[in-house]
Amino acid sequence: MSSDAGEIVNLAQRYCEVIETCSEERSQWLREIADVLPRLHAAITSLDGRAYEEHVPFGADLDARFALYGRLRDLLGDRDGYWLEFDRMGDTNAMTGSLADDLTDIYCELKQGLRLVDEHPDRAVQGWLSGFEFHWGRHLTDAERHMATLASLDRLG
Repeated sequence: MSSDAGEIVNLAQRYCEVIETCSEERSQWLREIADVLPRLHAAITSLDGRAYEEHVPFGADLDARFALYGRLRDLLGDRDGYWLEFDRMGDTNAMTGSLADDLTDIYCELKQGLRLVDEHPDRAVQGWLSGFEFHWGRHLTDAERHMATLASLDRLG
């Protein structure tokens, strides 16, 4: 495994630990998430995707995913929802972005890869890269954007 791949493994472990240890101290927990997201983004985009062109989707435990999403949504409360760019174009007043959904989808993808790392490191990295391109990369970008908004609001308020 390359050192770049080792870095993504370390960051995936850190991210999953932070998500798994979410607590009622929301501000500190959000700071930890805000710290690891850009590092994770930089690490995954630094990998050479040409070496991992095959799309290797991970399976999902939908019950566990929904339970985590509910726990994160409750913890985030009024900080969960956000506007996506296209939301303001329609007549709807509903926010369609959800930080809890973003964090959950990122977690599920990373956790599945971590289960493979010891026995099939290349397959884990392939899954992360293809999943990033086709799914969780958008969640990561949306989460980073919303976290930056939350951070600026905290500084102003």
